[in-house]
Amino acid sequence: MMKNAADLYFSLLQGEGLRCEKRERGQQFYSSTWKSFINSLDESTQESKLRYIQNFKWTDTLQGQVPSAQQDAVFELISMGFNVALWYTKYASRLAGKENITEDEAKEVHRSLKIAAGIFKHLKESHVPKLITPAEKGRDLEARLIEAYIIQCQAEAQEVTIARAIELKHAPGLIAALAYETANFYQKADHTLSSLEPVYSAKWRKYLHLKMCFYTAYAYCYHGQTLLASDKCGEAIRSLQEAEKLYAKAETLCKDYGETKGPGPTVKPSGHLFFRKLGNLVKNTLEKCQRENGFIYFQKIPTEAPQLELKANYGLVEPVPFEFPPTSTHWTPETLAAFDLTKRPKDDSAKPKPEEEVKPVKEPDIKPQKDTGCYIS
Repeated sequence: MMKNAADLYFSLLQGEGLRCEKRERGQQFYSSTWKSFINSLDESTQESKLRYIQNFKWTDTLQGQVPSAQQDAVFELISMGFNVALWYTKYASRLAGKENITEDEAKEVHRSLKIAAGIFKHLKESHVPKLITPAEKGRDLEARLIEAYIIQCQAEAQEVTIARAIELKHAPGLIAALAYETANFYQKADHTLSSLEPVYSAKWRKYLHLKMCFYTAYAYCYHGQTLLASDKCGEAIRSLQEAEKLYAKAETLCKDYGETKGPGPTVKPSGHLFFRKLGNLVKNTLEKCQRENGFIYFQKIPTEAPQLELKANYGLVEPVPFEFPPTSTHWTPETLAAFDLTKRPKDDSAKPKPEEEVKPVKEPDIKPQKDTGCYIS
C-alpha cells in the first residue's frame, strides 16, 4: 500500500539501513499522534472533530495503482498499520534472502513474521469494524485478505521453525507434525481467498496450493521415518510413496504458478535448496524402506495412504499481540482548538476519479539479495 501524503511517516519507515527499533519508535510516534484525529482527548466515546476532515488515498496490493479512498482518519490509521505489517514481511524476506543467514538473523525473520501477523490481526479485530464505509471486495482492508495475510505470516514463520528442527535433527515425529500444521495453514489461507475474483487472486492461490502440497509431502516423508522406527515398514513405504506423489505435484504446481499472471512477485520455490532437498530425502528414504522390507519385514504395503492426524506440541507460531500506543502527550485541548475546520479544502472528494492513479513512491533497494521463495514479500 502506498499513501499520497505523510512524508514524515515514509521518512521514518523507508530509510535504507534504518535500525528496526528506530523504525518501531517512528511508527509509534506517528500512530500515537494520529489517534488524536479519531478519539476525543478525554478518552470518551465521542469522536474527535478531526476524524472526517481529510480524504485519504491508498493503493492496494492486488488492485494496481488505482487507489481506495475514504474521508476517515480510521481508514488512515488502519492503512498505516497495514503498511507497517508489510514492512515487517519485507524485512523478513530481505534477511531470509542473505547468502549466509546466521542463527540470530533466522530468529529475527521468525520474530518479524509473528509481529506482522499480530499487527494484521489487531487491525482486523479492533479497527476495521470501526470503518464507516466497509472496504470494497478485493481491497487490502477487506476481512478475507487480512485473514489470508495473518495465516500466511504464521505459515512462513513456521517454515523457519521446521528448518531449525531439521537442522538440529529433532525427532521425525515432531518435524512431521510441524510440517502438517504448516500445510494446514496454507490450505486455510487458500480457502480464505477462494471466493475472490480469480483475476487478482489466482496467482496468490497457486502459490498457497503448491506450498500446501510441499509441506504435506514433508509431513508424509517424516511420518514414514517415524513408522519405520516403529517397525511398521509397509505403512512407512506407503507414506513415502504419498510423499513422492505430493512432491511431484508440488513441482508441477511450481510451473503452473510461474505461468500464472497476476499481482505480486513471481518466486521460484522449486529452485531452492530446501525444496530440492526434500526430493532427494523422499527418494533415499523410500529406497531404504523398500530394502528393509525386502530383507527383514516382508510386510504388505497398504493400498491407502495413512491418515495424518498429527498435532505438534511445540514450535507452533502464534501472532505477537499488538496494540497502538496511547495518544501522544503533544495533543492538548489547545492543540486541538488550533485546527480551524472552516479552512478545510471544499473539493476534497472521498471518491477518486475512475482513471486516477497514484504514482508509486520510489523506495530504496529493499529487495532480497536472492530469491527467498517467499511470496508474501
